[in-house]
This record gives sequence, C-alpha cells and structure tokens, in this order.
Amino acid sequence: MIVKKSGIGKAIIEEKQRLSDEKQVKVKNYPVAEIPAGSFFSETAYLDSQFVLAAPEMPFTEKLIKALRNWEFKEIFSAGEPLEDYAADKAKASEETELTEATLLSDSDKIIRAENFYSAFQKYVENLFTQVAIRNELTYKSVAEKIIAACDIVREDRRFILRVQKNNPPNDNYLASHAVKSTIIAIIIGSYLKLPNHRLIELGVAALLHEIGMIKLPPQVYLSKRSLQPQERKAILTHPVLGYNILKSFDFPLTVNLAALEHHERENGAGYPQKLTGDKISLYAKIIAVACSYEALSTQRPHKEAKDGYTGMLELLKNEGKQYDETIVRALVFSLSIYPIGLYVLLSSGRKGQVVDVNPENPRFPIVQIFGELNPDGKNKILETSQDGVSIVRPLAREEIGSA
Repeated sequence: MIVKKSGIGKAIIEEKQRLSDEKQVKVKNYPVAEIPAGSFFSETAYLDSQFVLAAPEMPFTEKLIKALRNWEFKEIFSAGEPLEDYAADKAKASEETELTEATLLSDSDKIIRAENFYSAFQKYVENLFTQVAIRNELTYKSVAEKIIAACDIVREDRRFILRVQKNNPPNDNYLASHAVKSTIIAIIIGSYLKLPNHRLIELGVAALLHEIGMIKLPPQVYLSKRSLQPQERKAILTHPVLGYNILKSFDFPLTVNLAALEHHERENGAGYPQKLTGDKISLYAKIIAVACSYEALSTQRPHKEAKDGYTGMLELLKNEGKQYDETIVRALVFSLSIYPIGLYVLLSSGRKGQVVDVNPENPRFPIVQIFGELNPDGKNKILETSQDGVSIVRPLAREEIGSA
C-alpha cells in the first residue's frame, strides 16, 4: 500500500464532492440539535468520509442523537434531507448501491471499509506530525475529534481493522505507522477495560502522540539500520521528555502529557526517564507501554525482522522481569487472543486459515476462517477452534501463506 501525505480534512472534502457529483445534489451540513428524532434522511447520512450514520431506511433515533451529543459531534452531512416518513420508493432505487449497516455488508465489504479507514487515518497522522514539525501547530480538540471517530470505527469493525493492520506492509514513515497501530491496539485494550468515553478519548490521543518527541530528533537516529553511537542512544532516551514538553506547550491535558512522559517506564523500575515503579506509573502510560511493545515486536523495523503475532504475544505473556502491568497484558490477550486476529495459521486438520475473531471464553482457541472453503450460502467458512476438536498447530511462515 502506498500512502501519500494529506490530511483527513481533504478526504472529507473529496467525499462531499463525490456525493455531490454522483447525485447532482449539494451536500448539506445538518446541526445534530436540529434533526427531529425518528426522522428518515432521503439520502445516506454521513458523519465524515469514513463513517456512515444512517441509510434512508434507518430512522434517526433519539439514541443515535444522544450518542452524537455524548461524543460531542455538532453536525453531520447528507445529500438528502430529514423526512417524517421513510421514502421507500427512493430508497429502493439506491438499495443495491448503498450498503450501510454492518449486518448488511459482506466480509469483503467490511475489509474494504477497514482499509479505507486505515489509509485515511494513516494519512491524517502523517499530515499531523508534519504540521507539528514544520508549522508548530497542534490542538487537543482537533486530535480528539479524530480519536472519537476512530473509537467508533474500531469498536464496530475491530476484527477487520486488525486484519487490515496485520496485512499492511511496513511504512517508510515509522512514526506515523507506529502511532496508528499502537493507537488502535490501545483503544481495543481501553475498551476491554471498560474505560468511560472521555477517558478512552484521552487514551487514544495519548497513544497517537506518545512518540511526538521524536520529531525533535534527526530522522537518521530513530530510522537507522546501523548500531547507534552512544550519543545517539542518549538522544533517543530524551524523546519522552521532549514529547511531554511539546504537549504541555499546546495545553494538552496533564493525563495525556504524563502518558507521553511515562510510556517507557516499567513496573520493575527498569524503564526511563524517571525509573518509576508500579502504581507510580499512570494508567494510560501502562496501556501504551503494552500496546506499543506488542506493535514493535510484531512489526518489521529497519534494524530487525518482525516476529509473528503469536510469538510476540508469548513474549509479552512471559513478562520477563515483570516489566508490564499484568492486568493490561491480560486485557491485550483477551482482546486479540494468544493467536492474534490477522495471524495465518496451520490447523490440526491440515488445513490453513486466518484468525478472524477471538473466543471471549478462552483466548487460546480463536475463530479461524478456512482458506478456499465456503459455506452453502457462499460465505467464507469459519471454524471455532477448541481443545477437543480442531486446534491451531502453529503460525504459518511468510513463504507458506502464498501456497494456502
């Protein structure tokens, strides 16, 4: 996947223009406070370029309006208008071209939607880091708005986002790629821990910006394929403090600033820069430590090869030296399973497949999609692995996947 640098705002503008061109109707902004509860939009209603709120046959319920208010969304956009009754005839004409509810989308459609989100999010983060480095511009509100949308999409399409993330090739922009993947994992962990909405948003913002201090260092230092010189290693160790100072200068919440400062601290006091231990480390920093460590283990870097998700998960589970909070590690395992979503595996039946969902009762036995097999209804065949039935033998090596 080749990712060009541009902001998500541009994507929204392009989406509005696309809708306008296709329907020859001007896309309008509708204040949420003015939309009648129970009304039906005559055309699809959008939150932004990546998120569909309601199709013409879906009522704009009081519950939906309340959710938008809770997430502090002030407006939506649509090429149609809110009506008292469902415009059945008009909706029927577009039914075949507009798949909106997750239950109506095929797995391939959901994968495409996840890919579109991931690509747009990556572009946004690249543009954000460039904006901070060159223009010295950054606001909590603007980042929080993107995290709100990301939280909703990750909640709805978690298993597809993780599959897309697993299959996404290494990106030359290390900081943006690491930030996106770590943020998605951190949001998943935070959701498992049932953090309230406002704290989940803060966590997402903190995860997205936890390495922001790196922009003050020469790129050749953190992207180097060679062994770093002593002075360069010392420079790398300063990035948490640099990140804290950057976020503080832009009046970010203290909880977010501390997460950037403490994400390399470890439970046993072996981290940096303050060598904090246990409860002295903030919750967001504990979550980000696990999320970005897992991401780093399972992603290729200029100086190392990636481990498969299973090996990376086992390494975190070992928790050598008790570096990580056990509750956070457990949340990661139960959210992604020991064989993480997106991992290609060999089954005890001799078949090959891909892990597509977790088993909430037992993270050792996830749900696997079998390669080359369909159900009678034409959908991809999935299998619940188990101790007494078909189980996972091992992850597949990269060269084995192509022969699946």
